[in-house]
Amino acid sequence: MASLIRWALNRIPRPVLQRMAGWAVPLAGLFYRGRGVECPLCGAHYRKFLPYGYVRTRDNALCPSCLSLERHRLLWLYLARETDLLRTFPRTLHIAPEVCIMRRLKPHFAAHPERYVTADLESPLADLHFDVQRIPLPDASFDTVICNHLLEHVADDRLALRELHRILRPGGWGILLSPVDLDRARTFEDDTIVDPVERTRIFGQYDHRRIYGTDYAERLREAGFEAEEIDYAASFDEADRKRYALPADRIYTVRKKDK
Repeated sequence: MASLIRWALNRIPRPVLQRMAGWAVPLAGLFYRGRGVECPLCGAHYRKFLPYGYVRTRDNALCPSCLSLERHRLLWLYLARETDLLRTFPRTLHIAPEVCIMRRLKPHFAAHPERYVTADLESPLADLHFDVQRIPLPDASFDTVICNHLLEHVADDRLALRELHRILRPGGWGILLSPVDLDRARTFEDDTIVDPVERTRIFGQYDHRRIYGTDYAERLREAGFEAEEIDYAASFDEADRKRYALPADRIYTVRKKDK
């Protein structure tokens, strides 16, 4: 199963893969029935989650029901338990929306649909389509920004961060997650590496442009944000970390300073 998923991720075009995943992954999940793990996004139970990974396969990663990965489950638990997002209706911009999270947020905002806006460069599921390096929206137009696992794909991530800072209102907050190598002090990037195979070997995925190090939070601050790195998984006991199959990833929150 792990080899088949890795082959599909690297060989099948992403739009085709996304369409296939809607039926193929739940079908595979029939072989994983059980009570060993629970997805906090959809409530489904399995003996374990499916493996997932472009280069290095991660066991117990992909929920067959809603397609959440480890980072999605960690993010959702943080949003639900540590923020007021699900108790209020802040003007929210969700960039590169994860389907498993978008399906939970849209019903919450059903009475105020104009306050939840999704955006992507090309996904047909998004409300708006634009390049995050040139956001065609007014200054200070959102209370909350959610943008995850996108900046490692962007040519000029510093420009994208300044744009995210611009459209957030003073006092507004956001979650800006990226894959961070906690063993690397400084972010590594090399725009001369353009071959997809070489990018996959060095960056871990063919469309990644950099590997963030522990200076990631400082890069967020350079854009004008107040930023905090949170080891949120460590707040769960071992039983719940296993139950939800949570990663060691950090949560990175940002806030725009009040004027």
